[in-house]
Amino acid sequence: MTPQSLPVSNSKLWFAALKPPMYSVAVIPIWVGSAIAWSDQQHLHWPIFLLFLSAAIVIVAWLNLTNDVFDADTGIDVNKPHSLVNLTGKKSLIFWLANGLLGLGCLGIAAISWWQQDITVLTLVVLSCLLGYTYQGPPFRLGYQGLGEIICFFTFGPLAVSAAYYSQTQSWSSHSLAASVIIGLTTSLILFCSHFHQVEDDRAAGKQSPIVRLGTERGARLLPWICGIALGLIFIFVRLRLFSAGALLALTSLPIAIHLCQHVMKFYNQPEEVQNCKFIAVAFHFVSGLLLGLGMLA
Repeated sequence: MTPQSLPVSNSKLWFAALKPPMYSVAVIPIWVGSAIAWSDQQHLHWPIFLLFLSAAIVIVAWLNLTNDVFDADTGIDVNKPHSLVNLTGKKSLIFWLANGLLGLGCLGIAAISWWQQDITVLTLVVLSCLLGYTYQGPPFRLGYQGLGEIICFFTFGPLAVSAAYYSQTQSWSSHSLAASVIIGLTTSLILFCSHFHQVEDDRAAGKQSPIVRLGTERGARLLPWICGIALGLIFIFVRLRLFSAGALLALTSLPIAIHLCQHVMKFYNQPEEVQNCKFIAVAFHFVSGLLLGLGMLA
């Protein structure tokens, strides 16, 4: 029996289904937007920061659960044992649990807007949720048209980072917008990398992901450009004085980006070997975002 054919333990399936590393996509935009707000006003409203962070995590949980439900509807997850729907066999339960989480998250954001007597943050978050729904939700299913990375960019980049900044300052900032472009790119990179190992399932379900369109080899060759643009923008924004020099700290995440590109280039045509590349992308997103925020504080 080969290692690939060995049965996977139930605990590992549940870990893969719940996707705890993926919640960095909720944490990093709030962290970066709030760090820039602190650098601007030398103050952080901790109750709002913690409430926003909690709400963001809950909303991303809604997104993950509903994606499993909607993928079950199209049959694309038929070979995915770590789908929550496949694990539980209770699609309706997962769907309504997801909706409950969405309501809880929006309630937290509504509390911030009520606290500030300003609906701007709530408006931005609701727009993010609507965009997130169009990724997999019927009748849109824009992810099946290859638009998922674009949706991801705006949802977790400009909208999320700007909302986090506004929640602290009730104002707008060109340098928070600049940072949001970088966070949007590294978040979209995670989704881009998640397609490499499931090309056949995507193609069979009619999902025209970027990797289905490009092919795995061309997709692998595109990765260094995406990583290079994300890190290169940090240097450019420092030169333009949109960022302080401390933001260059984020460039120390370069070794993770190199590891990601080399790993995918080596295994792009081996689904079992390349499937963990999305977690390397998560590490790059998390570390670069964490260090960017710390650099802003410095």
